Amino acid sequence: MSRPATPSAPRRRTRQIRLGSPPGPSVAVGGDAPVSVQSMTTTKTADVEGTLSQVYALAAAGADIVRCTCNEAEAAEGLAHIVPRSPVPVVADIHFHHEMALAALEAGVHGLRLNPGNLRKADEIRLVASEARDRAVPIRIGVNAGSLHPELYKRFGGATPEALVESARIELALFEEVGFEDVKISVKASSVPLMIEAYRLASETFDHPLHLGVTEAGPPPAGLVKGTAGIATLLAEGIGDTIRYSLTADPVEEARAGRQLLEALGLRERKGLDLIACPSCGRAEIDVIGVAKAAQSALENRNLPIQVAVMGCVVNGPGEARQADLGIAAGRRKGHLFIKGKIVRVVPEDDMVTALVEEAERLVAEGIEARLAAADVGAEAEAEADRRALLEAKGEDVNHAGDKVELIRRTVAGHGDGQAAPVQ
Repeated sequence: MSRPATPSAPRRRTRQIRLGSPPGPSVAVGGDAPVSVQSMTTTKTADVEGTLSQVYALAAAGADIVRCTCNEAEAAEGLAHIVPRSPVPVVADIHFHHEMALAALEAGVHGLRLNPGNLRKADEIRLVASEARDRAVPIRIGVNAGSLHPELYKRFGGATPEALVESARIELALFEEVGFEDVKISVKASSVPLMIEAYRLASETFDHPLHLGVTEAGPPPAGLVKGTAGIATLLAEGIGDTIRYSLTADPVEEARAGRQLLEALGLRERKGLDLIACPSCGRAEIDVIGVAKAAQSALENRNLPIQVAVMGCVVNGPGEARQADLGIAAGRRKGHLFIKGKIVRVVPEDDMVTALVEEAERLVAEGIEARLAAADVGAEAEAEADRRALLEAKGEDVNHAGDKVELIRRTVAGHGDGQAAPVQ
């Protein structure tokens, strides 16, 4: 219901590739396609049921594409059972053995990821590209600063942006030799500044879609901070066509973070909850943190595409959060429920979260105008009375601005004639 934010820079136009084809799962990447979210399973791919369970959880959390490791024959066999049952395109992750890439293609995967730092033999790379070409299966050239080819490392004096981009360029040239062009590229690093500069250079060098990520970002919250710092910076510059958070955590957190980031940047339509809350202050009438957590827990799995605000006091809360679809603010042991800043109901403090959830479901089902029309008679007047009572009790001029303004005027007037006015 809330309008998405406007991206700060036009999206860089790239070629478009497609993973999968209808009537099965299918996702376009690049061109005018929405920026997509990816994650990777942590199960053994040979464990078909366990892996599928995780794939479905990732899809529910916002993943458009899911990658599974294919490091052994049993994994490839597992993919043959997983791919036809997956709700989203499946990409096979290949590291050292080109035979696994060929096996994954036989299993029917929708895409491959090759690491040019690990799979180095030109003939093998061309063979995989040829087989992928014949099946119309895209490949991601997945360059990683931590596994850069030793010759490039030596040539460029380390894992520099130039070295990462050159690694992708060499791989791409091998693909072009066999007429394979369905490619997306990543140049990941665990260093955020290095990752940003490498992708900026890649965007100037290639017209292929770019897959963004800060590799080995670590566990939350630090991993989320690093991932967001790198990915969001580039997306704000119009760079990037598909993204993955690389967290040492349940991969569902990766998918959820990716989706939330795209929604926050206005790059994807909101599908789930956006809960905002004040940071709390001395005016707060409730435990804002506790109420916000309770509201988040109660609402986040309901898939309600609305913005909900939890505010600590009624003095400023409804006004400050008037852009939210729905919100609640506390005051005098009550909760003031508001829609687009308009008070619609006053409930006991203990019922705040319950009332918020009930109104959220009605709001999505009936619409904003209908819920505003259903506001309780007298709710606004009761809320205003509570607000005025709190202002009188706590003082509206909490900074003593009037007294300070008078002191400032006297000081300035005194300096005007060279004499400082005495301050009482």
